[in-house]
Amino acid sequence: MLKSNTTFVTEFLFEGFSGFGWHHRLAFFAIFLALYFLTLSGNVIIVSIIHLDHHLHTPMYFFLTILSISDTCYTVTIIPRMLSDLLNPYHTIAFRDCVVQIFFYLTFGINNCFLLMVMGYDRYVAICNPLRYSVIMGRKACVHLASGSLGIGLGMAIVQVTSVFSLPFCDRFVIPHFFCDVRPLLKLACTDTTVNEIINFVVSVFVLILPMGVVFISYVVIISTILKIASAEGRKKAFATCASHLTVVIIHYGCTAIIYMKPKSQSLLGQERLISVTYTLITPLLNPLVYTLRNKEVKDALRRAMWQKPLSS
Repeated sequence: MLKSNTTFVTEFLFEGFSGFGWHHRLAFFAIFLALYFLTLSGNVIIVSIIHLDHHLHTPMYFFLTILSISDTCYTVTIIPRMLSDLLNPYHTIAFRDCVVQIFFYLTFGINNCFLLMVMGYDRYVAICNPLRYSVIMGRKACVHLASGSLGIGLGMAIVQVTSVFSLPFCDRFVIPHFFCDVRPLLKLACTDTTVNEIINFVVSVFVLILPMGVVFISYVVIISTILKIASAEGRKKAFATCASHLTVVIIHYGCTAIIYMKPKSQSLLGQERLISVTYTLITPLLNPLVYTLRNKEVKDALRRAMWQKPLSS
């Protein structure tokens, strides 16, 4: 596991859920596998319905499709390995595989943060500037916004991965987590990590505070505009178009902020692991659930599909 004469780590071992007994891990495996299956199938249904039903070929559902695909890639990066480790908790992960996992985890996680920001901007334009909506949110603009979100995710992931894996890892190789993440890896480095922790904090602020700020300002203006609508039915309809997005935003940014913005002195590994499980498994499941159960247009599209009526009618 260690290179002779250098003692530099070439493999890591996840602590994960190894502290639990076999029966508990088996129960976790069944629960997590069910949630993973629901997440994958839910996102596949969302993407398929939006692709097939021309009523949903709008910027809002274009971004929802990209978010569903990103969520799926995000869970695939982490969950299969976690499920495998629940059944056999003493498998090591190669240094290179750890680099790959953390790179894609950060890429799609950050991409999701900025996609939710873009979706907030889309709702702002739709409600506050409806007459110019089709011009502002044209096909080219939507593609550029989605590509920009992914580009920021890739860029920030490269910065984080370079920062973390430029550090030496000596005799400590047990990661106190169930996947490769920045904070647990920084704790294993056998050198001063102050600069790396500052980089991590700056990146966390950028990918959280900026999107949250834009979404907050967007919704302040949106709510102000909605309250000026004379018709009660009009206000209700306007609020309904934002409810699903706002629900996902609150849970997504809330969990992310707790994990990455909490002071180091207040970080308890058990708590971080529990919140990470919620963020990794539950949050991607919310996307299809919330947008299916709380969104009339998606529910109507599902009914048309189930009744085998032509989706384009």
